[in-house]
Amino acid sequence: MSIRIAIDGPAGAGKSTIAKEAARRLSVIYVDTGAMYRALGLYFMRKGLDLHDEAAVSAAVPETSVTIGFEAGEQQVLLNGENVNGLIRTLEVGEAASVTSSYGAVRAHLLELQRDLARRHSVIMDGRDIGTTVLPDAELKIFLTADVRIRAKRRFDELAAKGVSTTLEQVEAEVRERDERDMNRAVSPLRQAEDAAVVDTSVLSIGEATAVICALANERAKERGLTV
Repeated sequence: MSIRIAIDGPAGAGKSTIAKEAARRLSVIYVDTGAMYRALGLYFMRKGLDLHDEAAVSAAVPETSVTIGFEAGEQQVLLNGENVNGLIRTLEVGEAASVTSSYGAVRAHLLELQRDLARRHSVIMDGRDIGTTVLPDAELKIFLTADVRIRAKRRFDELAAKGVSTTLEQVEAEVRERDERDMNRAVSPLRQAEDAAVVDTSVLSIGEATAVICALANERAKERGLTV
């Protein structure tokens, strides 16, 4: 039997980086669900839709096909057959994904794909509603968090490395706004699953946090006779 590891948490907690490294160490597939929402956000932007018009966005959802492939162990996101891995990491696409991922039609469109991946493979899947909605029966649930100022500083440094001009104050305000939106959306809000282990990356390095998750995964697998 395979193992399913659900990792949730707010923006900037290190979910993608830590989940990806943990997946490598455990030899399981890493599924970045945020990339799927970013692909849809990119599509809606390309169509010139008002991202705050839920009806218009929902009407466009059936036009989209988001599929996941793996090349040399790396997740590849295909939007209507186009590999968009190199196009979905901008600040604008991230904001589009944050707004439109709150819509029920958008979430329902991707839910079955995410669950199907977990049925067929041992996975580490990260997002904001994995342990509560996507994989509520996951064998291991992790809630990654960090102080908002630390998360904002990480995001600021990431943008600065890409040559994006902004201020730490502006980034912190955006992180707080996104937290508020994610935690209070009507569909699948961000929250800690009752049976999730909390890992605070404010005081842990990427390597230390990854080691904690791998230890928990190996312990859980041993307890349940699972394959990691």
